[in-house]
Amino acid sequence: MTTATFDPVRNPLRHDAQVIGLVGLAHGVSHFYHLLLAPLFPWIKAEFGLSYAELGLLMTVFFAVSAVVQTASGFVVDRFGASPVLFGGLGLLGAAALLLSVSPSYAMLLLGAGVAGIGNGVFHPADFTLLNKHVSQPRLGHAFSVHGISGNLGWAAAPVFLVTIAEFGSWRTALGCASVVAFGVLAVLLALRHVLDPRGTHGAAPRPATAAKAGGGMLAFLKLPQVWICWAFFLITTFSFSGIQSFAPTALTQLYGMPLTLATACYTAYMLCSAGGMIVGGFAAGRTSNHDRLIAMSFTLSGLVAIVVGLGALPAALVPVLMGVIGFGAGTAGPSRDLLVRAAAPAGATGRVYGVVYSGLDIGLASGPLFFGALMDARWPSWVFFMIGAFQMLAIFTAVTVGNGNRSRREMAGKRAAAG
Repeated sequence: MTTATFDPVRNPLRHDAQVIGLVGLAHGVSHFYHLLLAPLFPWIKAEFGLSYAELGLLMTVFFAVSAVVQTASGFVVDRFGASPVLFGGLGLLGAAALLLSVSPSYAMLLLGAGVAGIGNGVFHPADFTLLNKHVSQPRLGHAFSVHGISGNLGWAAAPVFLVTIAEFGSWRTALGCASVVAFGVLAVLLALRHVLDPRGTHGAAPRPATAAKAGGGMLAFLKLPQVWICWAFFLITTFSFSGIQSFAPTALTQLYGMPLTLATACYTAYMLCSAGGMIVGGFAAGRTSNHDRLIAMSFTLSGLVAIVVGLGALPAALVPVLMGVIGFGAGTAGPSRDLLVRAAAPAGATGRVYGVVYSGLDIGLASGPLFFGALMDARWPSWVFFMIGAFQMLAIFTAVTVGNGNRSRREMAGKRAAAG
């Protein structure tokens, strides 16, 4: 009996597809749980007599806890491996949904949101460590593309799933069914855990056992400027996205006088075109090492169009198309964004770097709605889109800064290799 061997540069397509599929499935559950409570707010508000501020605090707790855990979980992933951490995250999400479904008080809802935040915080460090370790280099762009699309699908599925069950049953039943989603995916991953077994394959970027020591200690990566610039990039881009996710339909109804159904369709167009952009971005990212330049072109397109939408000068019938263009630009940048972070990560610190960098994502999602909500309270719907565009333009500066740093390190490494 022969043992299968895997080329660290190009694994069999079936193996890579299995890894990408399993990690994408888990990531979809993570994004599904981002919207675990928000679609059910009308029922929860009525039962507990809560204010909108108290409902909003539930989301703030979720994302604030997730940001802290995301940073810490990167260290755990590098120390104990990505698979067990990913399994634990799925289990905590399922347990949180069950806890929320039987909550007798607002305090218990806050506790449940915190437990869900702990579970959510492990996904990006675990996901990207698995993809970088087990997927062939030529397919990494496609892997990150699928990873992003699966997250969008999770966002899209959650409101439909939860609201439909709540309307025919109750909000507690909807949360109980959500727990089945998390536990079901956990069962699938456990059954196929051999696919994610680090002893069974070699991935795109195998790390020697001494790599972590070579970096000068567990915290040495925190001294690298590119890590913090990547963190700023994620904070800025998700801060911008939170404006679209939270207030785009409402702002469009005020700007263009369109019915809410059409404004909601504009958001749907954004999400669908964003998914399409991720597919295109996966192919584009695989053809270049200058991922910052691809990001710059994508965000220039989406940022300028967002500003045009904010002007409110075009016919309302064109707005869905423009929102689709904004989504396409943002989606195209997605795979290059993740590859940019990978290139900035020192050997042996992949989990830690992704953990720190992606904590910016949670902070952006937690704080962005407060900023854009204040613009809406001030009756400045145009400025929602002006600031969305401005933040996307600002993100270009951070991406190019990281890209220039990555190129400089590659050139220095090449010169050292030539000299040696």
